[in-house]
Amino acid sequence: MRILTNNNLPNVIDLFSGCGGLSLGFHQAGFNIDYGVEMMENAVQNANYNLSIKYGRQPGHICGDITQMSGDMFLDKIGSNGCIVIGGPPCQAYSLIGRAKLNSLREDGTFEDDKRGYLFQDFIRFVLGHNARAVVMENVRQSTSYGKINVPEKVAWTLERHGYTCWWTILNSADFGVPQIRERMILFAVKGKAKPMLPKPTHSGRRYKIANLFNGDNSFTACKHYVPPLKGERGLPPWRTVEEAIGDLPVLRRSPEEPYTANAMNLQLAYADEPENEYQEMMRCGRETVSGNVYHNNERDYATFARMKEGDIYPRALEIANEIFAEKCVETGVKEGSLEYEALKKSIVPPYSPDKFLSKWRKIIRNRPCHTLVAHISLDTYSHIHPWEPRGISVREAARIQSIPDDYVFQSNMGNAFKQIGNSVPPLMARAIAETIKEVLAEQEAEAWKEA
Repeated sequence: MRILTNNNLPNVIDLFSGCGGLSLGFHQAGFNIDYGVEMMENAVQNANYNLSIKYGRQPGHICGDITQMSGDMFLDKIGSNGCIVIGGPPCQAYSLIGRAKLNSLREDGTFEDDKRGYLFQDFIRFVLGHNARAVVMENVRQSTSYGKINVPEKVAWTLERHGYTCWWTILNSADFGVPQIRERMILFAVKGKAKPMLPKPTHSGRRYKIANLFNGDNSFTACKHYVPPLKGERGLPPWRTVEEAIGDLPVLRRSPEEPYTANAMNLQLAYADEPENEYQEMMRCGRETVSGNVYHNNERDYATFARMKEGDIYPRALEIANEIFAEKCVETGVKEGSLEYEALKKSIVPPYSPDKFLSKWRKIIRNRPCHTLVAHISLDTYSHIHPWEPRGISVREAARIQSIPDDYVFQSNMGNAFKQIGNSVPPLMARAIAETIKEVLAEQEAEAWKEA
């Protein structure tokens, strides 16, 4: 019996891989990411380049519909070390935002009709088809209540019947050094007998009081496979903040009057400052320039952004825009009811109702972790307005907030890059998960060695 080392780690198969955030964490923990499946062609290109081609390895991610693929399609390529299957079946059907959107689009159906809500069955099919040694499945916290289905519990019961030890929990990425509040369900499974383990937090949120934050309460105690997350020990460094994460990145807009510059995605810009902390040093990967410094908003809104305070949401933004409009009317002498009045208002005041648009705009607070990044930032970045520059965040800033390092190259347009970042698993949290899987497998092999 061999003791587990980085030289004999199992192959990794990443399903629903996106641009490879979960894979990147496993790669950082010493695993080779051999194969992957993803429907978005550009995400596959990014995953292949950043996980394989860049390191001189043969790319293994393929683009396609997993429901049309054989569950053992990589079996003949798996070596004697076996494989680990990881991935996050699409979360749109589970998330509150996705549910609301689906319900609004359907006259005779609900979010439960969305076929994406059942792709976990294909995930299981690949696990069993490859006789995976270990499994990691990631999804939103709301996957625990998809109609009458608790998805992680259902997956755990199924895998248990096939000889796996299973457990799941809710992790917050901020506990693992990611400068973002991002709660996710993480399911672990190991073939055979194994001791359930969880990642140990490296950072603490004790100083913060955030509403609706999961704190390992008793809501899942009836679930056989649920394990409460580990509490951070006293003395851990506090959660990383947005300012710690992006404070050294290039300045892109100094004032609302400054002309908009449409940077190319691959344009390299110098950092604004020397690295000020460990996180910035880690994200830079030894680089002196950085790409992905791309953002875009409606020209109408930059002046409003400049007056918003950190933490402000849309109703306050609307008040500010109307204040600016009133000032311009006095300044220009435009009279109410005139064509000029209506044109000026349209150029300054956003047309959205504060009732329906309550939190669609939000200015980031610099001295705390960011609120959750979502894929919708591919359409606009108003949900994440820069804390000290009058604009939405850039692609590179979003990547930093997600703990995607600066040497990750987005071979994408801006919209695709934002979408892939918003859908990604933060690599720093993924690395903590990967290290936990290594520890579980190592202990399993050690126990087998004792019994041999």
